[in-house]
Amino acid sequence: MKIGFTGIELPEGKTKYHDETLMALAEKDKPKKVSPFFAEFIGDEFVQSEAIVIPRSKILDLLILDMEKIDARLVRLTDEDEKALMTKCMEALEEEIPLCDVAFDEAERKMITAIAPVSFKPVVQIEGDEDIDTLIALALEKANYTFFYTSGPDESHAWLIEKGSDIVTCAGKIHTDLARGFIKGDVVAFEDYMNCHSFNDCKSKGVARLVDRDYIVQPREIIEIRFNV
Repeated sequence: MKIGFTGIELPEGKTKYHDETLMALAEKDKPKKVSPFFAEFIGDEFVQSEAIVIPRSKILDLLILDMEKIDARLVRLTDEDEKALMTKCMEALEEEIPLCDVAFDEAERKMITAIAPVSFKPVVQIEGDEDIDTLIALALEKANYTFFYTSGPDESHAWLIEKGSDIVTCAGKIHTDLARGFIKGDVVAFEDYMNCHSFNDCKSKGVARLVDRDYIVQPREIIEIRFNV
């Protein structure tokens, strides 16, 4: 995940996220390998960013970019629906509200996406004294991302997904063969997993659930995939 930032000092490039859930799994399972999530911070670059972090005191610097774009577009518009939408956007921006925090219907969202305003991306406004792990967590939450996990003696791995992803999508994150040959999934809540010796122990104690392909994976769940290719 690429996180744009401005107005604060952060190290550019990839940064390991110190994930307490993953660390707890690694402490429990003692795997040969631990695979954490890495966020990539990009200074003053918003086009490629999936989320933006900015001090609250600097938010106007970001919103002005959208004001200029929308103002130039308003001058040329003849479509009344789009003109009304651009006016709605401009009013929000003038009140220093990022467009990601404005309520739009689906048709409006499609029109806005087409012109790609910067503040339509998830914007996290900070006070300025947050540590880098907090910034990553805030950006993930704002961008509607979460993690599921796989863990055992070989590896503990944090997998980034959009909230609301089904288990087949998650299986594909691990390996395309798991999605292609998906049969069933076994899922365990983090708290239940921590109270069992292993994933097989979770199954024996009845805390692992066998789920079908339409199951929506919940944050922090540990999963295993049954597949055949």
